[in-house]
Parts: sequence; C-alpha cells; structure tokens
Amino acid sequence: MEIEIWSDVACPWCYVGKRRFEAALAQFEHADDVQVTWRSFELDPQAPAERVGDRAEHLAGKYGMSLEQARQAEQQMTQTAAGAGLDFRFDIARSGNTFDAHRLVHLAETHGLQDAMKERLLLAYFSQGELISDHEVLRRLAAEVGVPEAEASDVLSGDRYADEVREDERTAGELGISAVPTFVVDRSLGASGAHPPEALLDLLRQGWARSRPAVSVNAGGESCGVDGC
Repeated sequence: MEIEIWSDVACPWCYVGKRRFEAALAQFEHADDVQVTWRSFELDPQAPAERVGDRAEHLAGKYGMSLEQARQAEQQMTQTAAGAGLDFRFDIARSGNTFDAHRLVHLAETHGLQDAMKERLLLAYFSQGELISDHEVLRRLAAEVGVPEAEASDVLSGDRYADEVREDERTAGELGISAVPTFVVDRSLGASGAHPPEALLDLLRQGWARSRPAVSVNAGGESCGVDGC
C-alpha cells in the first residue's frame, strides 16, 4: 500500500503531521507493507531566497490579522509542536524559497533516504534557524543524512529534479489538493490536515481494507469444511 504525502518544508503543520503519521504507522498492523512517498508542494512558489523582516508581521499581513494575533498563533503552534515532541523556534526561523529543498528530497529518494532528508530539512528550518534556500546549507544537510555531497552539488548547480517537483505540484492540482499536509492512500483515499494519530490510523486501515476487499461469500451450497463433508 502506498501513502503519498504532499507537504512543504516551511509548513509547521506538515512537521506536526509527520510526527502524528509516524505515531499512526507505528500502530498499524500492516506497517511493513506500507511504502511512504513524500511529494512536493510549495506554499509560496514566489518566495524570495530569504524573506527579510519580522516573521510575525509577514504572517499578520498575509492572513489579515493583527500583529498580536500573529504572535499568539506562533505561540500556539509552538505549544502544539511541543505536544508532538518538536521544538519550534520561530524566533530564529529564516523564511525563504523551498524549491531547491524539494529537489534534494527527490535526489535523496534515489538513495533510499527520502524520509531522512525530509526530516533533516524540517528540523533545520523549524528548530535550528537554517536558511534552507542556501545551497551551502542544503549540501551540508544532504551530506549529514548520507546523500553524496558531489551529487547534491550537481543537482543544486543545475535544474535536475525540477520537473519532478513541478509534476508533484501538477498532480496535487489534479487531485484537488490545495492545503498541506495531505495524505493519499493508493490514489483512492485521502485526508488533508495534521489529523491526530487515531484518525490517521483509521485512514490507513480504511485504505488497507479498500485495497484488499473481503470476498463476499454466498453460503448454503454443498461443501466440505474442516469438520468434514
């Protein structure tokens, strides 16, 4: 069973959703038969390499709220993240374009390190104040999870995996995905949002049942069973 997760590296709910999904998967009876694939989604494709200025002020302007409301929203998000075991540091976060980070996730997939790369990027952005549009930072993070530095440099110096990122985003549009995280099971069942582990576990079980429907048996004819014929 394949689970595709559309998310952005700069999305706080995507990091919380990742932890909640991991908790759900740990309880799923058929976890060994699940393949997880991370799909690209940019919340702000036009974002600059680094957005200068106060993060809360940008948040307030984007969503039409007061500065105080924006700061409260960040505080609430930090508390929610802590409940999932995450240490969010909005005070040092450096916002910027995530396109190249998504390209590295695709590169990491070729080495079986996609989840590790995704995790490292999220940690770097939300907890360590790293600028994840910076190529030097991206090369270092890739090397830390085992992606060959030479390959990461080659990708970042050109446009490899750009088409794959755009294809993920086109597919998201075709599937009606407009918010992240979104979890899709075998392209037939989905859930948008960082749902609690219990809800995501239910999604996994529903997906498993759909992919392996029970056989409808019409009993009553002559047959043999374990007790004889």
